[in-house]
Amino acid sequence: MSQTELLAIIGKHRAFLTKQPGGVRASFKLRDLSHMDLSGLNLAEADFSGAKLFGARMVDCVLTGASLYAADLRLANLERSDLRRADLRGACLRGAVLNQASMAEADLREGTIMHVRKDGSITPHEFDDVPVQTELSCATVVGADLSRAKLSNTFLVQSDLTDCIMRGAKMARANLTNTNLTGCDLKGADLTGANLTGAKLHGADLTGAELGLARFAGALMMGTILDDNARRAEEVLEGIHAPTPEDAGLDLSAMLVLHSEWVETGGREGARADLSSLDLSGVDLGGTNLSAALLHCACLRKASLVGTSLPMADLSLADLRDADLSRADLRGASLERATLNGAQLVRADLGPVLIQSSTGRLWSANLHRARLDGANLTGAMLKRAVLSQSSLVGAVLKDAELSDAKMAGADLRDVDLAEADLDGADLADAVGMVH
Repeated sequence: MSQTELLAIIGKHRAFLTKQPGGVRASFKLRDLSHMDLSGLNLAEADFSGAKLFGARMVDCVLTGASLYAADLRLANLERSDLRRADLRGACLRGAVLNQASMAEADLREGTIMHVRKDGSITPHEFDDVPVQTELSCATVVGADLSRAKLSNTFLVQSDLTDCIMRGAKMARANLTNTNLTGCDLKGADLTGANLTGAKLHGADLTGAELGLARFAGALMMGTILDDNARRAEEVLEGIHAPTPEDAGLDLSAMLVLHSEWVETGGREGARADLSSLDLSGVDLGGTNLSAALLHCACLRKASLVGTSLPMADLSLADLRDADLSRADLRGASLERATLNGAQLVRADLGPVLIQSSTGRLWSANLHRARLDGANLTGAMLKRAVLSQSSLVGAVLKDAELSDAKMAGADLRDVDLAEADLDGADLADAVGMVH
């Protein structure tokens, strides 16, 4: 297709969308648009059935309700594109880039285009001898919204779905072997019969998900958020879970003593505590000095951390649901993608810490994409804290210090911000804020 022909079709499609005279819905059925640049165009409801879009550039493209049935989108760049309610049945997206794309309610179930030959035989449509099937293998889909998307029987092998929102997605019998689902929101998703062998599920939220007959053999599930019933399910037990210190052959008390020596001597004696990927549910660590400790993917559900010293500690992807962190020192700590739903953080210090160097740099606490739904942060110090894209639905932030906090894209629905200091806070694209 020439650029002139493409522009003419787009012009008529623009008129079609605005209901102007001469408007015609864009049709690219079975056309070859490989490597073409369609970035930024509004192609909502356009027909790309069976089109070849190999390596096409479609960044920030509006494709709402478009038909991409059995389209060849291998290696296509669809970053930040709007594919809500798009028909992607039978599409091939192998190696495609879909970072931050909006794909809510998109249909990615199986589907093929059939040709009736002159002799009356019916054969499937193919591109370069590659069978047309719904495929997202080796694709990069970081931070995309796939809420309520239809992905049953979809081939998602070895794809990167980090931080995707997949609430209520239909993924029955989907093949997710070796796929990265770190930090994914899979609440209420249907994973019945899905193959999650070798998948990475650190910090993924599977509460309310249907997991019957799903396969988790070799799946990495440290920090995975599960219902109590799901945690005991036979299917889930096949995965690799966080062991208790005892199961891992570790002496927690001795580790804490050595860590205290390590802190007091500036690292000359003792040993830094590495509690990453351990199950510390319900443990009482109140008042303990865990400065700069490693707690990545640790399970600290209902743990007591009252007054605990955790400055510069790594709590990324940790499960801290219903934990008590009241008056805890979390200055400069990393809580990226951590789950703190229902946690107590009353008067906790999540402010910056001064790095002793020639520049005197302030190191902010990092709560990027953290889940804090229903958490109590009354009187908490969050000055300069990074809360971008975090979820604080129903959280209490009364009298909290949020000056200069980075809260872009945060979900602040039903948050109590009475007397909170938001001076200089970045609230761009924050949900639930009345400006």
